[in-house]
Amino acid sequence: MGMTLSFTRVTPGELDRAFGDPGWALERLDDEGLPYCFLEKSWAGIQFLLDAADVRVDVYEDGDAIDEECTLFGWSDGMVAEAAKALGATPFEVLAGHYDPRKLSEEEVYPMRHLWDDGDIDYLRQNYGDLVVFLEETAAAGGAAIRHFSF
Repeated sequence: MGMTLSFTRVTPGELDRAFGDPGWALERLDDEGLPYCFLEKSWAGIQFLLDAADVRVDVYEDGDAIDEECTLFGWSDGMVAEAAKALGATPFEVLAGHYDPRKLSEEEVYPMRHLWDDGDIDYLRQNYGDLVVFLEETAAAGGAAIRHFSF
């Protein structure tokens, strides 16, 4: 399976509840009716490009821990709105200028031991686009998000 990362839209009130009851939060993520963005294993490659482009959004580290294992992080409605604005202002073409399969492989950017190649940029492009749409739609709805890291 590997290490995957996803975001699920919740209301600000639900996010507050999640901080008080991490078990409830994990169960809430099972609701297939909630809008979500599943970045699969692309999250580290996307983060590599965001860092290279000096975009101040960290899909893995941003937010506040909900559970002791730090697999769930809460993104407030304000944080979602800021990330949506930053990523919405950063078309993938800007990130693509920093795509260097050799460097990603040398730095063992996850998925580790994966030999990045020219074709992998399409995988990152698709998932980045999904993330931007998710954040923009969540921000427009006044929503918050729970970031789930699975390994």
